[in-house]
Amino acid sequence: MNTIVLGSGCFWCIEAVFQRIKGVDRVVSGYAGGGTQSIPDYWKLHSGEEGHAEVIEVTYNEAIVSLELLLEMFFYAHDPTVTRQPGTGDEGEEYRSIILCDDSELPIAQKAKDEAQELWHNPILTQVTAIDKFYMAEDNHQNFYNDNPNSGYCRVIINPKVAKFEQKFSDYLK
Repeated sequence: MNTIVLGSGCFWCIEAVFQRIKGVDRVVSGYAGGGTQSIPDYWKLHSGEEGHAEVIEVTYNEAIVSLELLLEMFFYAHDPTVTRQPGTGDEGEEYRSIILCDDSELPIAQKAKDEAQELWHNPILTQVTAIDKFYMAEDNHQNFYNDNPNSGYCRVIINPKVAKFEQKFSDYLK
C-alpha cells in the first residue's frame, strides 16, 4: 500500500470523492503542510497560526489504481487555479490546493500538475512539496459525508462535486 496527502479545500469534500475509488483502501482527514511542529487542531488551524492545510491522507493499492490516475482525479475534483478557495465556499490558506508526497513522487506530482494545466485557462496554483508530517483530524471530521449525507453542507457543496466526479470516473468507482 502507498500513501499520498492531498488538499483541495475542505477535507470533507475531497474525502467524499476519494472514498469512492477502486483501489483506495483508506482516506483520513487531517492537517499538513505547515511550519509548526505542534499538533494542530481544527480551531488552531483556522486561527491562521499553524500554516497547515486541510488535507486527506489516501492509502491506495497501486496494483489497482496508479498514482498518476489519482492525481488526474485530484485535479478534476477541484479548481486548482485558486489558492484560498478552490470551489468549496470556504476561504483561507488552510483551504489551499496542495500535494504532499515522498521525494521520489515529486516528479510524478509535478508532471500531473503540468498535464492538468491543459484543462484550465488560468495557471494552476497547487503547491507540490515533500511531506513532512501528517496530523489526523479529530474524529468528528472523519467520514463526514458518509455519516452526515443530509447536512446542508453535504447537500449543497459536496453532492454536486461527488456527482460530477462519479459521472467522469464511473469506471473507477467501487
